[in-house]
Amino acid sequence: MSGYGIFAQAYDGLTDDVQYARMAEYIAKRACREGLAQDVITVDLGCGTGSLSLLLCDKGYDVIAVDASPLMLNILRDKAAGRQGLLLLCQDLTQLDLYGTARLFVCTLDTVNHLPDEASVRAFFQRVGLFCESGGLFIFDVNTAYKHRQVLGDNPFVYETEDVLCLWRNALDEDTGRVDISLDLFRPVQDGLYARDTEEFSEYCYSDALIRQTLSEAGFTVLETTDDYTDAPCGERTQRCCYVARKL
Repeated sequence: MSGYGIFAQAYDGLTDDVQYARMAEYIAKRACREGLAQDVITVDLGCGTGSLSLLLCDKGYDVIAVDASPLMLNILRDKAAGRQGLLLLCQDLTQLDLYGTARLFVCTLDTVNHLPDEASVRAFFQRVGLFCESGGLFIFDVNTAYKHRQVLGDNPFVYETEDVLCLWRNALDEDTGRVDISLDLFRPVQDGLYARDTEEFSEYCYSDALIRQTLSEAGFTVLETTDDYTDAPCGERTQRCCYVARKL
């Protein structure tokens, strides 16, 4: 994921339908319910271009934004425009190393699904557990098996903005639920000509049982799971399951 090139530049345009405000409100609501004030240090893991990080800053949180992609963080730096209360760190999440502890950790938009194996999920959760204070929260989401098999599957998608045309192709591994993703990105250059770039990555399917087990091993207990940053419980057709876990 650290190799994002043109996709990093096109990311905000291609994700302009993501309901970041709803996600920020969900996080703030759950944190308040567990007694966390809105000035606690919050770590946004796999922050990408930082749209959520900035909204959390607007709510009063001091945010540490962490991503493995320097290109994504460069875009966030430009978007932040000298905003106070925001620290950027370029790190692999499985090797997370903070300057101290924090009370609130968030990890959104299927970042966990980008971890390549169970050992990576375990290593990531262990690092979060190491730096999360007792009583602190870890709020994150995962794409479900239903989404991998029924929505992503072997399906192609086409996205178009003023700056880029994206051809998104998926290839499902039926045995594991892994989805290999290939993005062809076309940018207009001049006189009707386009420059083509290709980004490739995979998303891995992790069960609820594995998630709960690795959280427990890292010192967390699951308080609740909900359907895609709403108050609704997860169901058979849930595409994104949100976890709220507390450090013991």
